[in-house]
Amino acid sequence: MTKPSLKVPAMTTDAEAEAFLDQDLSDLDLTQFKPADWERQPKTARINMRVPQALVDALKAKAAKRGIPYQRLIREAIERAI
Repeated sequence: MTKPSLKVPAMTTDAEAEAFLDQDLSDLDLTQFKPADWERQPKTARINMRVPQALVDALKAKAAKRGIPYQRLIREAIERAI
């Protein structure tokens, strides 16, 4: 007999979230999660900076390997750093 998967309950307080996280989560059903899609959020701010051309070339090459625009690669790096 299979053990039922653990579902994430609706939580409205930090205490509820902490209590949920304090248990064994090895049976957590990961299919209920969806990745955050930052690309669908409106881009309302602009960043302008000077960097070495070699860095831009490396960014463009890495982004091309992934099939994404290099600006998206930069946003992903900023998001990971935050």
